[in-house]
Amino acid sequence: MSDPAEIGILLYPRAQLAAIHGLTDLFQVASRLAAGGEAEARPALRVSHWQEGPDSGAIERVFDTHPGWPGRPGILILPPSLGAPITPEAAAAPARWLSARQAEGATLCSVCAGAFLLAETGLLAGRTATTHWTYTETLARRFPDVRVDTDRLVIDDGDLITAGGLMAWTDLGLKLVDRLMGPTVMLKTARFLLVDPPGREQRYYSSFAPPLQHGDQPILKAQHWLQATGARDVSLAAMAGRAGLEERTFLRRFRKATGLKPTEYCQQLRVGKAREMLELTSRTIDQVAWDVGYEDAGAFRKVFQKVMGLTPGEYRSRFGTARGKTIRD
Repeated sequence: MSDPAEIGILLYPRAQLAAIHGLTDLFQVASRLAAGGEAEARPALRVSHWQEGPDSGAIERVFDTHPGWPGRPGILILPPSLGAPITPEAAAAPARWLSARQAEGATLCSVCAGAFLLAETGLLAGRTATTHWTYTETLARRFPDVRVDTDRLVIDDGDLITAGGLMAWTDLGLKLVDRLMGPTVMLKTARFLLVDPPGREQRYYSSFAPPLQHGDQPILKAQHWLQATGARDVSLAAMAGRAGLEERTFLRRFRKATGLKPTEYCQQLRVGKAREMLELTSRTIDQVAWDVGYEDAGAFRKVFQKVMGLTPGEYRSRFGTARGKTIRD
């Protein structure tokens, strides 16, 4: 029987306790619901809290719903802060620790001002991230290489997830439950907690969750590169070179680690970006195709329908939220 998925929450200076305890409760509710109420059932989720030691400076586990069990978090959450964003000095030790965990395959998530600590790792460089709307200019000024989009409540970029305002921890929590245990358990959790998850019951909202904890470091390095570049203008030779492997070896190890061919993996990443544009902008489908790396809009339509089960136009009709809003180049 597999071990439960572990979600860690980092208690950095001035982190919001309500979010820390709320997320802990949300995940434990989801775990109990997934077990069907069976008291002796093996938990689906394990929750741990991590904090910098007052003397050692090392990041230590200070709370665990299942103490003594082996393993480490596959997902780490940086909760909101009720104070000013964390300073670079205070962020130094946890940022190094977070970077090391991400390099091992952990998915890093932030809520509200937690984005400042996530950005201190350098991992958000070239990525799009959200935070509380009042921090828009502050985050953009402090980290000019991060694309800040605070019109978005949650931005799921596969290995990095950022959520907006103080209470967006509920949205992030439900998204993670959906990712780890599926929409049925997510909906049960939302109903139990009386939290409304609009649209989450549709299978089309499920995001591609790239497998990152396979232990193959060269392949993981290539995955992080693909995520950061949006898999645009990539070739097998470029991917293999990024991994430092011969092409045939790369193909074999990539398929073993991710369960997908590199072309299929890149399609998933591109379709994920396209879904965001179709939902949130009024760009034409041809423009969307070009923006995500397809010179042939017809080929893009075929790939999108293959992955999503809907044409791009059908997807936009169902889930588009833009009303005359066009993003210009």
